[in-house]
Amino acid sequence: MAIVRWQQGELSEFDRLRQEMDRLRNLFSSGQEPFLSRVYPALNLTEEGDNFLVRAELPGVKGENLDVSVVEGQLVIRGERKIEAEGKETNYHRRGREAGFFRRTIGLPSKIAPNKVSASMKNGVLTITLPKSEEAKPRKIAVKST
Repeated sequence: MAIVRWQQGELSEFDRLRQEMDRLRNLFSSGQEPFLSRVYPALNLTEEGDNFLVRAELPGVKGENLDVSVVEGQLVIRGERKIEAEGKETNYHRRGREAGFFRRTIGLPSKIAPNKVSASMKNGVLTITLPKSEEAKPRKIAVKST
């Protein structure tokens, strides 16, 4: 096995391979990335008191096109984003607003009460309230002195 000295500025073989794959993908792509290639929808998971809150950005998605479920400690958001056709004579130069089906699954930090989960949609933001289960809530323990 030969020992090769690394010099600053040199690219590793993996970096060269990645660059070449990016170049080839850009050469043969139509400029449209698959909708499922990005993490969609963008969301935040926060903890507020006895609840976890998930806020997901879903502009243009209607509540009736969403399916929210909790399965084995994971939150699953599924749905469809529909965008009306803009006409047969429309030629896109760049298309960043995609339509189609999506699914996002995130692990929950602790147990929740699945029968108390609620969801609402306002101004393109889906808010899911996930109440913690009783066993996940902190308990105060009295300390006895002897």
